[in-house]
Amino acid sequence: MGWKGCQEVANTKPLLTAIYATVIVGVIFSSFYVFSAIYSANSAANSKISWLSAPSVSFSTPTRQELNFSRSATVDTVLGSTPGPQTLWVPPIWAIPPRTEKMPPLKTFRLSKELVQKRVKDNIIVVTFGNYAFMDFILTWVKHLTDLGLSNLLVGAMDTKLLEALYWKGVPVFDMGSHMSTIDVGWGSPTFHKMGREKVILIDSILPFGYELLMCDTDMVWLKNPLPYLARYPGADVLTSSDQVIPTVVDDSLDIWQQVSGAYNIGVFHWRPTHSAKKLAREWKDMLLANEKIWDQNGFNDIVRRQLGPSVDEDSGLVYAFDGQLKLGILPASIFCSGHTYFVQTMYQQLRLEPYAVHTTFQYAGTEGKRHRLREAMFFYDPPDYYDSPGGFLSFRPSIPKSLLLDGEHNIESHFSLVNYQIKQIRTALAIALLLNRTLRGRHGEYHTVKSADMEILNFDEVKIQYLERLDRLWFPHPGVLEGSMTRQPFLCPLDHVFEVNIMLKELPEEEFGPGIDIREYSFLDNPSVPEKVRESWLDVQLCQGTQDCHAFNDTGPPGLIRFPKRSNEETFKSVFSSFKDVKVIQFSSMQDAFLGFDDKTREQRFRNRVKRYVGLWCCVDNHTPGHIYYDMHWDEKPGWKPIPPQTPEDDHPPL
Repeated sequence: MGWKGCQEVANTKPLLTAIYATVIVGVIFSSFYVFSAIYSANSAANSKISWLSAPSVSFSTPTRQELNFSRSATVDTVLGSTPGPQTLWVPPIWAIPPRTEKMPPLKTFRLSKELVQKRVKDNIIVVTFGNYAFMDFILTWVKHLTDLGLSNLLVGAMDTKLLEALYWKGVPVFDMGSHMSTIDVGWGSPTFHKMGREKVILIDSILPFGYELLMCDTDMVWLKNPLPYLARYPGADVLTSSDQVIPTVVDDSLDIWQQVSGAYNIGVFHWRPTHSAKKLAREWKDMLLANEKIWDQNGFNDIVRRQLGPSVDEDSGLVYAFDGQLKLGILPASIFCSGHTYFVQTMYQQLRLEPYAVHTTFQYAGTEGKRHRLREAMFFYDPPDYYDSPGGFLSFRPSIPKSLLLDGEHNIESHFSLVNYQIKQIRTALAIALLLNRTLRGRHGEYHTVKSADMEILNFDEVKIQYLERLDRLWFPHPGVLEGSMTRQPFLCPLDHVFEVNIMLKELPEEEFGPGIDIREYSFLDNPSVPEKVRESWLDVQLCQGTQDCHAFNDTGPPGLIRFPKRSNEETFKSVFSSFKDVKVIQFSSMQDAFLGFDDKTREQRFRNRVKRYVGLWCCVDNHTPGHIYYDMHWDEKPGWKPIPPQTPEDDHPPL
């Protein structure tokens, strides 16, 4: 009996050995797989982002220092296969999917609680949305957040083209199912209002998941991590930004709700998944779907202000709103900045505060104006060729007499005297930029003198001087500077206050308007993304009166400094600067009387046709209809020109 038992055990040894071996091999293989996954994730996290390698995606956005940002700030993407909180199984943001993989089916990107859960951290999700026309804004938005160490973000794609492009960039994205156009729809259009409704539908869809939601427009950027600030107000159901331009507080506390006269701005606001917040989102959505003429922001203001007050307590700054139960807070406009409090008033600087966000509101040139403002502040991320144009760059030092800048009253006359003095310099600089980069090409058997598209003009030089104004620009009658605001006079204003940036960057028919002239923001040469080879390739041009020691000459040696006669003609410019065609930056000491004009009358007329459309208007004149005054690029050629508004409706048109 004992022998038989021993024999049975002996007979089972091969089977047990095989089982043990299988288990051990399985453990080893699993360990190897886990460590491989971890190593792969870390490798992706520590590698450079390749913005140009995404298949079928032509747009590419670099960062400063070639987008080598810290991988401690990167996070998981929405496309991981493991549900639940963030894990190593989900690739980090900016980790580009393997080229051997096909894009997952669209149903993979549908909005769901499980999809959002992969991105959530500390129960908060940060969301923006848009269509393909705003892809560069979206990439800039994402980059600012990841630079701040934030990983809990998602982007809603309103068209398939954007969804695919963001997927191949390694940006966590979901499908909003909007079937939106891929082009810029323009503010106030029916499609624009449709986008607003999509935002409300999105809020109403996410709140039931039980997560806090920080909803953002794509035309804003984050400069400081806002989550600790939002956590200071755990009792708030909704925290909203506003269009307030008069400070109600001088520290970083919430704005005093009784003193906020500006509209609540829904470009940046934070929602907690409370009963009152869900009720607000649902009623807001129903209101907009019932009436397509209501602007989403107006609808929000109407419904929230339906009942406003009293204060929740003495200290927090929260107020009961909406149904008398919802607790609302208004984010301080000094640090959750609008386009006015940041770019015009620089309120945060005067109060010595650190801004959290900048929203490109209060501007006058559409999407191009918003992009240009972010570029002026060096907040926007452009592709490498933006910072190293083959044709080089033209810069100049603006010359403004003290009398125009500081003397006398700040009124319409002194404002236009200051602005017009600068407009004339810009006009000359545009002409020289066009002149110095001529190419010869054939067209329909004829040869035309044209400018290649790679010569840029900087509005101002590296001294960081923007356009200077005495009076503010707004949409409604005002005394020049809003009473109670912190706008100084004179102040450094954005380019779109005077110039139609959208027209300057628009392609116009060359037969009527001549070749295009690219522009760059005043801060361009201070941007860290400008390569050293551009900064080091420099020529200073000192304008002089044409006396004995003022002589133009060709210099084939290293670029440095030349003295160049004022009132030079086209031939003098060609002969001198042909020797410096490889210099990246040519900086003039001034544009006063630098150029006499084009020799070719047809070319001159086309240039005039183009640049006269570049200037906008100043608005608004009190007690007069029409209440605006047009700037005139050729004001100095019209004897007796005065800054007066159009006197009749027939006169209400840009200068001829």
